[in-house]
Amino acid sequence: MNRDITMDPSGFVLISDYVPGVIQEIRYHSTYNFVGERIDGYEEPVALITIEAARALKSVANEMNVQGYRLKIFDAYRPLCAVKHFVLWGIEDQDIRMKPYFYPDLQKQELFSGGYIASRSSHTRGSTVDLTLLDMTTGKELDMGSPFDLFSGISHPDSRQVTDEQYANRMTLQSVMVRNGFEPIDCEWWHFTLQDEPYPDTYFEFPVSAQYLKR
Repeated sequence: MNRDITMDPSGFVLISDYVPGVIQEIRYHSTYNFVGERIDGYEEPVALITIEAARALKSVANEMNVQGYRLKIFDAYRPLCAVKHFVLWGIEDQDIRMKPYFYPDLQKQELFSGGYIASRSSHTRGSTVDLTLLDMTTGKELDMGSPFDLFSGISHPDSRQVTDEQYANRMTLQSVMVRNGFEPIDCEWWHFTLQDEPYPDTYFEFPVSAQYLKR
């Protein structure tokens, strides 16, 4: 399969410009992630995504707002250099400082073999998003039974290690995402890719930066 690599951000937008009231906690711009440091390419704590995916997310948000929920974004577009950062971290056997928080039951190498971290990520094609729902009444995230980026069998969307309520919360998120054109994956309840993504064979290199979009 031919794969194009480009720095062109012209098909991308800020999710916050399309989804008013969206909450963003861009973990890879912080040190609270499975690596333990800010990830290469995350220059600003903002979420970028293709225009097509942003429109679909706006529909998701509108549906959820009526039910009393807001979208909370952990990650969206992810540049190639960030994926390379993950891969290089995976080679460094000694760096397991965040293991207790994000992969307590797995060896580091299993994160790649188990499909939790990809050497070629759909995020880099620009139409994938990691998200959850926030209850507008309580101001808290819905209880999904496991936190974002917990690499474990319990994070599989269909895991029955969670309570009925937690499973129902996962299905609330999954059903609205699927209804609006996104596809889930089998190992992370928070991960969705636009089914008709506009750049299925293109991987982007530009940084996660609102300023870069304005160039």
